[in-house]
This record gives sequence, structure tokens and C-alpha cells, in this order.
Amino acid sequence: MKLSARNQLNGKITNVDLGAVMANIKIEVTDPSVITAVITKESAENLGLSEGDDVTAIIKSTEVIIGK
Repeated sequence: MKLSARNQLNGKITNVDLGAVMANIKIEVTDPSVITAVITKESAENLGLSEGDDVTAIIKSTEVIIGK
């Protein structure tokens, strides 16, 4: 499945909890091993980002869609 969205993380389902209306799906993320973030130059400078820094990648989304 090809999509233009960059916030794609491949993984394996480790738990399926089916409720009356909703399902809670746990996914162990295995790939990609590198996430690419595109941010403004101003943000990179304000954060003082440089190679070797430990950071947290946060994916901003209103929903998570599962493709199979």
C-alpha cells in the first residue's frame, strides 16, 4: 500500500481487545528504524538541534488508521 503520508510505522499486532463498539489494537512498532521529520528552520534553531542529540519524535494526529 503506497501513501504520501510520512507518519507510517510498520509493526505487528500484539493484542486485540474487542469491545461492544470499539476495538483496542496494540501494535509493536518494528519499522521504519528512522523517522523523518520536516520542521521549520526556526524551530530547529530554537530547539538547538544537532546530530547526536537524544530527542522524542511525536506524531501529531487526530486518529490512527491501520492498513493491512
